Amino acid sequence: MATARNEPNKTAIYATALTAFFAIAGIAVVDPILPVIGAEIGATTWEIELLFTAYIAVMAIGMIPAVMATGRFGYKKILATGVTLVAIAAVLAALSGNIVQLAVLRGVWGLGNAMFFATAMVLLVALARDREWVVGLFETCVGLGFAVGPLIGGLLGHISWRVPFFVCGLLMVVALIVSATRLKDPAEKPAPLKLGQVFGLFRKPGFLALAVVTAAYNFVFFVVLGYVPVFLGLDVVPLGLVFTAWGIGVAVGILAVGHRLAHRIGFVQTLGVAIAGVLVCVALLAVGVGTAGSIAVTIVAGVFMGIANANLTDLSLALGDPDRRVTTGAFNLVRWGFAAPAPVVAGLLAEGVSPASPFWVASAVLLVGVVVFLVTAHLMARPIGERVLWQRWNRAARVAEGTPEEAMSEL
Repeated sequence: MATARNEPNKTAIYATALTAFFAIAGIAVVDPILPVIGAEIGATTWEIELLFTAYIAVMAIGMIPAVMATGRFGYKKILATGVTLVAIAAVLAALSGNIVQLAVLRGVWGLGNAMFFATAMVLLVALARDREWVVGLFETCVGLGFAVGPLIGGLLGHISWRVPFFVCGLLMVVALIVSATRLKDPAEKPAPLKLGQVFGLFRKPGFLALAVVTAAYNFVFFVVLGYVPVFLGLDVVPLGLVFTAWGIGVAVGILAVGHRLAHRIGFVQTLGVAIAGVLVCVALLAVGVGTAGSIAVTIVAGVFMGIANANLTDLSLALGDPDRRVTTGAFNLVRWGFAAPAPVVAGLLAEGVSPASPFWVASAVLLVGVVVFLVTAHLMARPIGERVLWQRWNRAARVAEGTPEEAMSEL
């Protein structure tokens, strides 16, 4: 098997992975400074949640056009354009004076990230000889981004809420320089895509079942990521440290637990364990366990979220289309589209009902996802050769190691 040392495109691969780290860190950097932004510019809870919703909504809508544009312009141009948009939006966000300007700029930021995420994984796999290594590298950067983003936000946000945005912009400028000078398109130009190819994927029962479960889960994910910073009521540095610990939990779930557990009990059953764990954590936040308890529950939820994220990506690739761009467009449309309303819904519920009400609604949404999972898990398991028996060991999954974790290299 090829190793990282004899990859001819190693520099381009590392450049793309570094950009992925900055992109994920840019999502989480806002967490610790949300309360400070609200206090300094006079925004209500639901208004500051617009910083998440605008970002995610535009990202969801922009994903499919970005995927389709690769067939005309290639991967490098789309990725570099996305990184440029993020850099500009981040720097301008540091200079903005009201919540409307911030929300619009976060929307531009989301469009840039859509262009990046539509191309990054496909580009990495196309450039690498050792696809298992490159997928692991990408997942490592995602995990580290979730861990480092809140730390940047917390430590720099103590100076001013504007500083983390400005620093993110500078980092993306560095990423742009690296991307422009080091990245290259694969030798084989991607074929044009049609919109019908993307939406046609939802006719596959297994993929549709996964999409419904993903929709419920991602709504809850962004209730936690967007509302818990406001709910805890901590100062910016302690809040940054809390979400750094949460991000480390996500990284542990992705890198250390998710795939290992999947090889023991199967990928589909591992997904079930993960979303059940998230449901328990969100329910505990709803009933109230005090500030210290809420912090501990949030960190534990991060581990289960990491497990879920790792396996959702793998399952989408295994159940999706042989053209990874089709799968990326369809799956991320669901993943981000149903996440978009979560922060604002949480903010409105907190203001109009009670501080705990967003967690009750999130629990109800995820409970629906769990029920759908139990009813449709066999549709996801059958195409990848697994059984859903909730038994202790799944020898078939362990023997068939590489399915669907290495689905990218097999499709």
